[in-house]
Amino acid sequence: MNRIEIDNMVFEPFIVYEQIQKRIRLMATDINMQYEKKNPVFVGVLNGCFMFMSDLMKEIHIPCEMSFVKLASYRGTAQGDIAQLLGVGVDLQGRDVIVVEDVIDSGNSIKYTIEALQKEGAKSINVCALLLKPEALQYEFDNIGYVGFEIEQEFVIGYGLDYNGKFRNLKDIYREVTLGART
Repeated sequence: MNRIEIDNMVFEPFIVYEQIQKRIRLMATDINMQYEKKNPVFVGVLNGCFMFMSDLMKEIHIPCEMSFVKLASYRGTAQGDIAQLLGVGVDLQGRDVIVVEDVIDSGNSIKYTIEALQKEGAKSINVCALLLKPEALQYEFDNIGYVGFEIEQEFVIGYGLDYNGKFRNLKDIYREVTLGART
């Protein structure tokens, strides 16, 4: 694993694929036990969750369903102004839902997602996130049940996480190296 340079930014290896896979197996074991007789619906939040959810679902051995959603925002609004949840496609009335997220930082997206799924009639909603930035959270959540890694407020790419749509395909996670002020 080497450093990656793009747009005057440098990224260094941070969490290797083998560590990610080990943590996913542990989270999946917990989920398999806690939802053994519940037939949950896993709802992945696109685009960032696709690699994480794919690997997670390979370790889930209980009856379940899967769906994906995408958050849409109005053009011209400040970042974080979410307009709607697109694509649930599964009747969630009275169902146990596990939301699969790549990273939770401010909490804006997951807050909106949870509220939208509650309106769909979900019986319970639990969140499974690969990365959590606790210091960045602007809300309190009591339903973030599964976290792969807690990290500082740093910019990360790889394993589904992107920079301007690029680097989602990297199997490891990289973090930005601070080499001084950005230009």
